[in-house]
Amino acid sequence: MPVQPAARHEVELTVGSGLPVASRDGLPVGQLDLGPAHPSSHGAIQLRLVVEDGVVVEAEPRVGLLHRGAEKLFEVRDYRQAMVLANRHDWLSAFGNELGIALAVERMLGMQVPERATWLRTLLSELNRALVHLAFLGSFPAGSGVWTPTYHAADERETVQRVLEEAAGGRMHLMFNRVGGLREDVPSSWLPHVREAVAVVRRGLGPLAEHLASDDVVAATRGVGILTREQAEAFGVSGPMARAAGLDLDLRRDDPYLAYADLGDTLRVVTRQEGDALARLEVLLEQTEVSLDLVEACADRLEALGPGEVGVKLPKVLRAPEGVVYVWTENPLGTSGWLLVSRADRTPWRLKLRSASFNNVAALGEVLRGARVQDIVTVLASCPYVVGDVDK
Repeated sequence: MPVQPAARHEVELTVGSGLPVASRDGLPVGQLDLGPAHPSSHGAIQLRLVVEDGVVVEAEPRVGLLHRGAEKLFEVRDYRQAMVLANRHDWLSAFGNELGIALAVERMLGMQVPERATWLRTLLSELNRALVHLAFLGSFPAGSGVWTPTYHAADERETVQRVLEEAAGGRMHLMFNRVGGLREDVPSSWLPHVREAVAVVRRGLGPLAEHLASDDVVAATRGVGILTREQAEAFGVSGPMARAAGLDLDLRRDDPYLAYADLGDTLRVVTRQEGDALARLEVLLEQTEVSLDLVEACADRLEALGPGEVGVKLPKVLRAPEGVVYVWTENPLGTSGWLLVSRADRTPWRLKLRSASFNNVAALGEVLRGARVQDIVTVLASCPYVVGDVDK
């Protein structure tokens, strides 16, 4: 009896930047579309897939649908105005994006930031990191039909969100960094509220970890969507996605900035070797715990420092001297880099952004190869990226 050839199909998936939607039996809607995504929505990427007998044999991410020319917009605004744009390409990591451009301008100016501002920035960066990790921990298992972790993660995110909002006044686009420090000091009662929030989130991580380690989630994620260390290096993948593949890289340890050089006893770099969706889940969960440890260490130092200045007084017109600087930071999604070229004007001559999401998405072609169609949602939910951070 002749052997029937494998059924081979080429399809395109439109993937929204929010939580991928699964339909009956955990399959993507119609086995073709992940979405929905309106052309004027806040972002989408496309995947071209070649599928044989329900298994992905080729995958090509197609980006650029949301290209907004953010880098050119930076170059027609002065250094104060650039902060408004900096926290919008990766709306989850808003504080970290503000910080990157502030650090680049401060390095260009040779500016010394007050010690209290440095420690506050470090604490706020780690709160922002926990907020982002909890977002992906919540969406991670949804593709397998397990929704309980999503509700737990949402509760813990809201706890962190409240203390960030109390400090900055904003909920999503914090606008709290300034060249030379912070916009203003935090309220006098803020540090005790931070400690309370950390305690609440720690308690919530226990049930969240139990649900994420359930048989259903483990069965849906172990050995699924594997990224090797060699592939991570080749595509420039960074952050939790790279460390889950065994790439031991964390700029907080390897090229310290802010107060991280003084936090070596608390900072642990979390890695795994398997590189699959489960490993990415485990890294995100443990890194959230490390961020909470760092928040408490920063709070201890700030209480010891006491009140103080949180910013440098700037001239009415801020001009960076002529030159070139490059600053990179360990953002929640991975390495973010800022190349600033100045011609001694009030606006940057060139401001080039290296975003973590672009490289993470570039590797999806390798991560999805060999995955079953019903696993696509799980794989995508396990790979941290924000569409605005891809297209900029």
